[in-house]
Amino acid sequence: MISVEEAIDRIVKSIHPLSDEMVMLAQAAGRVLAQDVLSRCTQPPFDVSAMDGYALRSEDAQTPTTLELIGESAAGTPFEGSVLAGQTVRIFTGAQVPEGADAIIIQEDVEAQENGRIKFHLAAVKGRHIRVQGSDFSEGDCALRAGKRLNSRDIGLAASMNAPWLKVKRRPQVAILATGDELALPGDPVGPHQIISSNALSLAANIRQWGGVPVDLGIARDNRDSLHEAARAARQADFIVSTGGVSVGDHDLVQEVLREEGLKVDFWRVAMRPGKPSLFGALQGVPMLGLPGNPVSSAICALVLLRPALEALAGVSQSHDLPFMQRGALARDLPANGKRQDYMRATRQLPDDAAGGPPLVIPFESQDSSLLSLLAQADCLAVRPPLAPAAKQGDAIDFLPLFDS
Repeated sequence: MISVEEAIDRIVKSIHPLSDEMVMLAQAAGRVLAQDVLSRCTQPPFDVSAMDGYALRSEDAQTPTTLELIGESAAGTPFEGSVLAGQTVRIFTGAQVPEGADAIIIQEDVEAQENGRIKFHLAAVKGRHIRVQGSDFSEGDCALRAGKRLNSRDIGLAASMNAPWLKVKRRPQVAILATGDELALPGDPVGPHQIISSNALSLAANIRQWGGVPVDLGIARDNRDSLHEAARAARQADFIVSTGGVSVGDHDLVQEVLREEGLKVDFWRVAMRPGKPSLFGALQGVPMLGLPGNPVSSAICALVLLRPALEALAGVSQSHDLPFMQRGALARDLPANGKRQDYMRATRQLPDDAAGGPPLVIPFESQDSSLLSLLAQADCLAVRPPLAPAAKQGDAIDFLPLFDS
């Protein structure tokens, strides 16, 4: 039995990122960059006004003064002339600052006079309310690095950089293999000794959210022919994840059959609760993660083990030692932990006191791994290391948020 940290390290180190492909910017959200993105333009392309007001020479308005209005500059319709001594130009947010002007006074601080003159009540400050050319980025700048998973903000930045196509990593095709005679699909007739299969659907949802393409192979029954057929189909994917049948009971045939199909096991059994009977290896060169059949154990192992595997496959540039771990404070006492790293279903809430502080982590009283409803109610997993001593209310505790899983 190996530690969670060693399991993640061995999974990640055994995986090679997928090949690259070009996609249109509109299709790039959620994809992982395979190449740095260099800006093809400068932003702003020229000095622009940050406010509605008047552009002028700062030296002309060091005390309240009146200047001649000679025109206006709007976004897309700039003032073509120059601002000379004693002159000002009406300007709007986003408009190009005319030549000669080096300051903006906002419209609330001026008063229109007769004969096309503007009275300024405040002294001008050079550079105030002006967004300087290139202050965001310049042509040739690299603002998006290879290995980054693109979010909506990145898409907006790439668009502003005039990058219509991006080179990204191919989405991993992930074969999902559920096993067990006791399983029936939602909506199908359920026999007297069967239960509804939920793992494949839950895993498919995770895989989509983590940037992969799920390939549901259906349910393999607890017989050699069914498992052999499923194993051969799974070899066409980039990654295989199975649920159920990875223990050593008389009916747990997955390891035995898959070894006959060429499975080489890296490790089996991880010091985590729930999820000890987890397996990782390669089936004819395709990485494979075998998860327990228990729905709660399967879901938690997916977050802890499958997510970093898919990130490595997609070429995400980050460490894989659970980088999404956060710190909170316990809301109730907990007994000493055993030899396995414990992932406790919990909820979070902000502290009541005005001083703030870390979120309060409230583990459920029952942590029975059969209670899938509690996993649905949870918004985080409280994480306790092996052999952690008894903890008191208010003690610090690590947690994994579930809002994005």
